Amino acid sequence: MIEKRYALITGASSGLGAEFAQQLAALGHPLILVARREEKLTALASTLREQYGVAVEVIAADLSQPETPQKIAALCSASGWQVDWLINNAGVAGPDLLKDRDWSDQYAFYQLMMLSVAEMCHLFIPSMVERGQGRVINIASAHGLTASQFKSAYIAAKHGVVGMTKSVALETAEEPITANAICPGYVLTPLVEEQIPDTMREYDMSREDVIKNVMLKRQPSKEFATVEQLGGTAVFLASEAAAQITGTTISVDGGWTAL
Repeated sequence: MIEKRYALITGASSGLGAEFAQQLAALGHPLILVARREEKLTALASTLREQYGVAVEVIAADLSQPETPQKIAALCSASGWQVDWLINNAGVAGPDLLKDRDWSDQYAFYQLMMLSVAEMCHLFIPSMVERGQGRVINIASAHGLTASQFKSAYIAAKHGVVGMTKSVALETAEEPITANAICPGYVLTPLVEEQIPDTMREYDMSREDVIKNVMLKRQPSKEFATVEQLGGTAVFLASEAAAQITGTTISVDGGWTAL
């Protein structure tokens, strides 16, 4: 029988976050799910409770707001919800750092993509140290290891997450805690699926050509990674098999960062 560990997952209402929740719940682990969309989050929690018989708590919160990490930590503490595994997954595509003229948008973006990740680590790792076990899994990107044009804000944030993850790993290296970043390439999530019709119109291409020659141009496999593959990677990093894997990145990118 596996030992139950409580996992807090941000950006949990759909896509990668929902898949992480699904796979961990299937293994019997209790969950704390955080996302902005309360209706979707509540529906997912209900499904997971019914399907797997695990405890699932829901926190509807917007991590682009500076006060949100503290509110999440306070609620967990007041409710007696411990966090053994922290999966920082919440994110958006982001503005263009050079072309977007409304600079105020950048603050909320970096708060969500980088500062909230740092603060969640700051708030939850000390209790992991006290309990003698912990996993921090930050969802970065192939763009946390390389760069592309017109994505400077997103790339800056993801590079920051990768660097911070390495530092957190070094600072907890003598504790039974690991910190790693998963760096996906293009993953066929609902968000990416929604982008395909617009990209087809923009380039006057078929769906197949858009996927192969635009979206997956830098992904040598010419195949999307799947949410199931990313979920399996997170489950592995949370397992005892990964107890000596810390301070690194795992690329699930079809060879993108090998170029």
